[in-house]
Amino acid sequence: MNPIFRIFRYLRHFPWQIGLNIFFNLLHIVCNLGTYVMIVPFVELLFGGGNVPDAEPAFAFSQEQLADWAFWHLHRYRDTLGLWNCLLIIAGGYLACSLLSNLFRYLSYVFLNITRNGLIEHLRNDLYKRITILPVSFFGRRRRGDLISRMANDLGDVEWSVVSTLEALVRDPINVIVFCAALLFVSWRLFVLFLLVLPVGVWLMTRIGHSLKRNSQRGQDRLGSLFGLLDESLMGLRVIKSFGREKDSEQRFRRANEDYARTMVQVARRRELSSPLSEILGTLALVIVLIVGGSWVIGGHIQPSVFIFFVIIFARLIPPLQSIVRAYNSLQKGSASATRFLEVLDADELIVEKPDAHVLQGFGQGLELRDVSFSYEAEGTSHTVLNHINLMISKGQTVAIVGPSGAGKSTMVDLLPRFYDPTGGTILIDGYPLGDLNINSVRRQFGLVSQSCILFNDTVANNIAFGSESYTREQIREAARIAHADEFIESLPQGYDTQVGDRGLTLSGGQRQRLSIARAVLRDTPILILDEATSALDSESERAVQLALETVMQGRTSIVIAHRLSTIRHADCIIVLDQGCIVEQGSHDQLIALNGLYKKLVDMQSFIK
Repeated sequence: MNPIFRIFRYLRHFPWQIGLNIFFNLLHIVCNLGTYVMIVPFVELLFGGGNVPDAEPAFAFSQEQLADWAFWHLHRYRDTLGLWNCLLIIAGGYLACSLLSNLFRYLSYVFLNITRNGLIEHLRNDLYKRITILPVSFFGRRRRGDLISRMANDLGDVEWSVVSTLEALVRDPINVIVFCAALLFVSWRLFVLFLLVLPVGVWLMTRIGHSLKRNSQRGQDRLGSLFGLLDESLMGLRVIKSFGREKDSEQRFRRANEDYARTMVQVARRRELSSPLSEILGTLALVIVLIVGGSWVIGGHIQPSVFIFFVIIFARLIPPLQSIVRAYNSLQKGSASATRFLEVLDADELIVEKPDAHVLQGFGQGLELRDVSFSYEAEGTSHTVLNHINLMISKGQTVAIVGPSGAGKSTMVDLLPRFYDPTGGTILIDGYPLGDLNINSVRRQFGLVSQSCILFNDTVANNIAFGSESYTREQIREAARIAHADEFIESLPQGYDTQVGDRGLTLSGGQRQRLSIARAVLRDTPILILDEATSALDSESERAVQLALETVMQGRTSIVIAHRLSTIRHADCIIVLDQGCIVEQGSHDQLIALNGLYKKLVDMQSFIK
């Protein structure tokens, strides 16, 4: 299915708005046609070029008989009321038709804008919902800048292409049909001349539209890359400056920007070509009509005022035809953007929940990884991260996971709240396989404190509560106290109402980490995952955060990924991973006695028992 047609499916949410838009457009077009009809009596009264019958003709719906009937009555009214009064009446009718036409056009735009903004609102909501449920692996393969570009620029292109297409689908076809019917009624012979030129114009516009779609797709891809570069530069600004690579970064961005600008010039060149082409074809058709129709007026085959009416209606037919052409080209450009936009909506939701999934009410026994393996595909090659992991974690235990970089530690804990699904084996909570459980009920059992602490540009209190309004200020304060964060929060300018800035950069690393711990405390989950929560901190901050963590871990099942092995020596069980396999398992003393990989890691950190 054409991507843009899939976008149109969202119009089902706005049936009465679309209906009213069509209704008012029809009234606008009829009143607009009425303004041109009023030109005929003006010309006839002022110049009197028509042949007036001697007796009142019979009324009939044919061009000749209707014209004779109207001209006979018009001249009779002129003789009765006077020329000046007749002109005033016709002018009043013209003004009334014009006022009504513009009123109905305004009302049609009101309902069109309701439809447009509502449609984009639904699209944006669906995209954001999709982003929140897609697996973490999806975002690891894509640049954030490209995703932002799809939500902003591509959706903007879709919005305007939909608007122009809606107008082309509603107002302009009605306009063309009504005006063509009027032309056909006035003179079918002249109308046939116009139809001879139409297929040539349609063929040329179709060729331009296909070219426009290809270049638009290329342009949107390059804009996504441009946003990706910008996002990378903003995130790595300190590195760029410290290595003195400002010039290199600038040139890299400049090249990408030049490629995008060059592509958009090609898009604009093809888009703007459609307007002069359609203008030329319309003018050619009009010249043919003027020459042929003029000869018929000279030969007495058509009334001069009727011919003038035909020429005016014909000239007014060209703009809606041009509008349809522009809408078609806009549709092609929007189709390219819709394709990129729908790629996100159509992305595989790898984490699938069963329709009859069991809702986990709490955590009562423990976790089990039974022969769990995990691998991912990259460039057609399978990469194994975890290989046949077997592990039991009882309720209330503190289990530490250590190992060299790339051993699979973070991947292993990411499988527990179903950020990923294992490619082999089974993970069970309280005896239930994760795949049989409601995803949200599973994730409610886990609290996460990671090395890269995520804070939002909001107040301290709202960051701890994470936007939930179900927590009182006292509960927030208590969570901060347990996380040893209340001491620095009270010293902030507005206390708990202090804005932490973008990503919490107004706070130190240790302060951000303690707010993250307070967030986990407030959620009060039975299982706590600590993913190298202190590895990026200085010694003083590490002591404060470690003290907070020890308080939080009491009475909870804790799974700790540790880089600094001194922080996990009192863990109930230490798991040593290497190349995706569990190579050692036991307490600190037991692993030291094995004199294996764990002891090697300890010695490398100069840790003395």
